[in-house]
Order: sequence, then structure tokens, then C-alpha cells
Amino acid sequence: MAYTIKVFDENGKEIEDIKLNEDIFNDKNINYSLMHEFIVMQLSNSRYNIAKTKTRWEINASGRKLYRQKWTGNARVWDKASPIRRWGGVAFGPTWNENYKKSMPKKQRRKALFSALTVKVKDNEALVLDKYSNPDIKTKNAISVINNLKLSGEKILVVIPEKNEVITKSFRNIPKVKVILADYVNPYDLLSYKKVLFLKDSLIKIENTFLSK
Repeated sequence: MAYTIKVFDENGKEIEDIKLNEDIFNDKNINYSLMHEFIVMQLSNSRYNIAKTKTRWEINASGRKLYRQKWTGNARVWDKASPIRRWGGVAFGPTWNENYKKSMPKKQRRKALFSALTVKVKDNEALVLDKYSNPDIKTKNAISVINNLKLSGEKILVVIPEKNEVITKSFRNIPKVKVILADYVNPYDLLSYKKVLFLKDSLIKIENTFLSK
């Protein structure tokens, strides 16, 4: 199935419908399992390993045996740092050496991305802004564009084709809005935001970046 997407100007007026590349935006690309796997990989790879517990050998305590082993009527015991005693070391706790890194083959990562892009278009949660022409870095200008597009209050992912200080700084102070380069678009961000706002050239950038590899 060929998909089209609406293109709007900054005043919220619909300009045209453009046909999307079927190699990316296609029902055949939708694979929820791959999207889930990609998101799990992203979250796992971004995990910062800080959990740490002390073993019995790291506890500041005497190594002296607490009492003799035999003829006391009690179970045999070790020193005060034993894991079975209160304030003792932890037997199998985290050591901050755990490796949570995951990986996926390139073709699967690409298909997961195409799947997420297709889902957003299929659910009518994506639209295109023809261009952002405001030359000044002003949040109120960005808010005006969002209001004109009837996206006020929504979680919005703004996808831009290249670094643009005016767009980035104008949108970054708006709650629930994130600006991302087309080169770095990914399933986690696409599915975390309710609406995706592409600048028109971003679609071309996505095609050139992910179909040429």
C-alpha cells in the first residue's frame, strides 16, 4: 500500500499531499517484534550501571572468628562480615561490572525503523511542515507554528534534516517537544511521542541515509 502525507505551511494551511517512498513506508515493513527488540536494545545500551554492594571481603570488620566452632551448642560461624549476619557483606549483589549491552544486525535495525515510521503514518500521527522560515530564535514563534498545526499540548517529535540552531533553540523550551536530526531518528523516539512533525527535507534525508546503506 502506497502512503501519502499532508504538507502544511507555518500558518497551518494544507499545501499538498506527497507520496511517500514505498521502500520505507509500507505495510510489509511493519514488524512489532523487531520494534520491541530495538527498543529493548536502546534502553539496555543506555543503561548506566551504578549499583554496587560490598562483598564480605570489603566490609570493615575483623576477620576473627566470633566464637569457637565446637561444643557451644550453636551452629558453626565465621567472622562478623559473613553474608548471613546482619551488617555483613552481600553474597551475590551487583558489582557495577555487569554488561547490559545488546546488539542487532543492521538489516533488522533498519527494518525496525521503517516499521516505526510506517506505523506513525498509518495511524495518522505524522505530518509535514513545508519549511520553518522564522529567522529569529524565539520560542513564541515555534509555539505559534504548533498552534497553527493544531498540535498544542501533544508530545511532538520534530525531525529536521540538518543542524539548525534557530529551530533547535526555538523548540527546545516547549514542554513535551523534542527536536532530532533525521540521521538519528529511531523507533524509541518515534513511538514515545504522539505526533511526528517532519520538515519536508527530512523525508529526503531519511531516504538518502537509510536506503543507501
